Amino acid sequence: MQSEPEPPGMIGAKYELTTTVKVVFGITLFQIRRLSDGALGGYLESEKNLSQNGNAWVSGNARVSGNARVSGNARVSGNA
Repeated sequence: MQSEPEPPGMIGAKYELTTTVKVVFGITLFQIRRLSDGALGGYLESEKNLSQNGNAWVSGNARVSGNARVSGNARVSGNA
């Protein structure tokens, strides 16, 4: 019996989008949760905004949307 493939974005994932949302200027932003320890992070418009690789992280009330991408060792925090 074959196992079901993991959903896109979940293979080797370090975070997930939660159901907690903020709507800012008509854009729906989802709060993120780190899978390793359950810590809540900042807000993303989609998984395209934060790399699942490296140490990049969005924390606090920080928001990332549109074509912005956080990757490598970048950190976005506070009210950014």
